[in-house]
Amino acid sequence: MIENMLVMNKLRILGTAFIVVASAAIISSCGDKRSTGWEYARNMYDPIAYNPDQPNKNFKNGQTAQVPPAGTIPVGFDGFFEYPNTIEGYEAAGVSLTNPLPAAPANLAQGKVLYQNMCSHCHGAEGKGDGSIIKQDKFPPPPSYSTGMSSRGGAVKDLTDGKIFHTITYGVNLMGPHRSQLEPSERWKIVMYVHELQKLQ
Repeated sequence: MIENMLVMNKLRILGTAFIVVASAAIISSCGDKRSTGWEYARNMYDPIAYNPDQPNKNFKNGQTAQVPPAGTIPVGFDGFFEYPNTIEGYEAAGVSLTNPLPAAPANLAQGKVLYQNMCSHCHGAEGKGDGSIIKQDKFPPPPSYSTGMSSRGGAVKDLTDGKIFHTITYGVNLMGPHRSQLEPSERWKIVMYVHELQKLQ
């Protein structure tokens, strides 16, 4: 008898709680439909900063997006690379460009790491054109750095700093450009390491 009363009391309490919660939900849903409710971090909805396309009274021309000052370049961007993506640009780079980085062991070691991460999957660990992608017969092999012939003429082992840098920058044949993936200093470090691979037989 007492157990039945306890069960009934529990059911009444649960029933009452359910009715209260349901009533609160119904009443709150009947409020002002235009209200957005509580807002967290209001400045995320209405940012203090100007959007690039908004008018801006802080500048004489009234625009938020401004043209960068003359002569400036973004960090890591080689905006002054004056050799176009042509055979003539490639040849001119080969004659005029030399590696500005000192041939220090640290630069060579960093060049090796960059080469392993960015180049070895096609060119192979020793530059023999036997990378992991090539071994899967997905692509034709690139020429070996030490014994191959360049598609632009001449032996690959004779390629100069400028020609290698130009090729890394713009790509050639199936090799895509790496200008957006590697900063100029990183490309020069890879050039330094490729010269080491050119010496291997």
